[in-house]
Amino acid sequence: MTYNVAIIGTGPDPEERDRDGYAMAYRHAPGYTRLDNCDLMACTDIVEENVEAFADHFGLRHVYTDHQKMLEECDIDIVSICVPPQAHAEIVTDCATLGDLEAIHCEKPMATTWADCKEMVDVCEQQDVQLTIDHQRRLAKPAQEAKRMIDEGKIGDLRRVEWSELNLFDAGSHLFDLCDFMTDGATPEWVLAGIDTDPDNEWFGALNEVQAIAQWGYRDGTQGVASTGEGDRPTFVDAYLRLVGEDGEIEIQPDAGPPLRVRTDGDWKAVDTDNETIFRPRLGLTETAVNKVTSTIPLVGKQFEDPPNHYERAIEHVVTSLEEGTEPVFTGSTVLRGTELVFACWESARRRERIELPLDVDGNPLEAIIEEQESSSAPPKTETAESTQSPVRMLLETLNQSRQ
Repeated sequence: MTYNVAIIGTGPDPEERDRDGYAMAYRHAPGYTRLDNCDLMACTDIVEENVEAFADHFGLRHVYTDHQKMLEECDIDIVSICVPPQAHAEIVTDCATLGDLEAIHCEKPMATTWADCKEMVDVCEQQDVQLTIDHQRRLAKPAQEAKRMIDEGKIGDLRRVEWSELNLFDAGSHLFDLCDFMTDGATPEWVLAGIDTDPDNEWFGALNEVQAIAQWGYRDGTQGVASTGEGDRPTFVDAYLRLVGEDGEIEIQPDAGPPLRVRTDGDWKAVDTDNETIFRPRLGLTETAVNKVTSTIPLVGKQFEDPPNHYERAIEHVVTSLEEGTEPVFTGSTVLRGTELVFACWESARRRERIELPLDVDGNPLEAIIEEQESSSAPPKTETAESTQSPVRMLLETLNQSRQ
């Protein structure tokens, strides 16, 4: 069977990407064009210039500026949604109810309110549409190998997951999802968090905190710790993802040292990941050197093709799952567990107390915090060297100093 595929939200030229848009459609499209059983046939974007450029780039024959019209006129089986997160819920529900789709693959984070996240999953389940969220790092070799070592008892029973990123929502949603993967989908029970805010800190139109420290617990007894910070704001956790067991530790580090390492006897040992980091697969040094030489030789060119990246690997997994009738590893209902922790962290900071789950609010607690701050009648603080630092920041600096 050949699946007809469409992209919603082409975005601008990928060379111009910034926090207003990363042109994720240009990463999704090659994932479909490389598969023999997919026909990427249509695209839509509200900016005509952008959608026309995308259609020309990939040779698409059906081009729209209205996704509803595309759903009505085109026979689409699979759609990738690459719009900003505040539009995810509306477009997912439109695709599930207006079209005759079999699968929806949506960019992360799920949505900007907890109610919208749940609605996306509920509607797709009611319409029998396969919903997946693009948490492609579950398929990265460092994550897969780390999970294999946990399952084999390499570090004993998993006791704690720790991670560090720029923020809890946009970048951090990947980490909450990886924690869900490492804990076999354990149910989160409580959250305690503090955050620092900036009303201008938006990623793709969605608010994110500028610094946070969070702790949470799962029903199976595993605990989690996260530390985020942008710019010069320090983070307390000194690993992208650390998995602490009763008999050892595993670390995923994307930039410093090996992509994956483990220690059970006091010494760290690198784990082979076929030269792949949590962010991307890479050719080996030999293949890279050969390509560098042969690419300059006429009629020869590169001898080794780049391996499929994680976006392409994720789309192949989506299509294969649909074809075989198996459950993808990042279904909407699966990703809900990690996403709930994002909103729960913000709600804990808003209430200034520990939050018991399931979460009992439907909106966006970070937006509520900003609104409460802006509506406050309290006089502005006099800035001093001490008052310009947030309590979260001062706490993290103290903790970092104590570890040095």
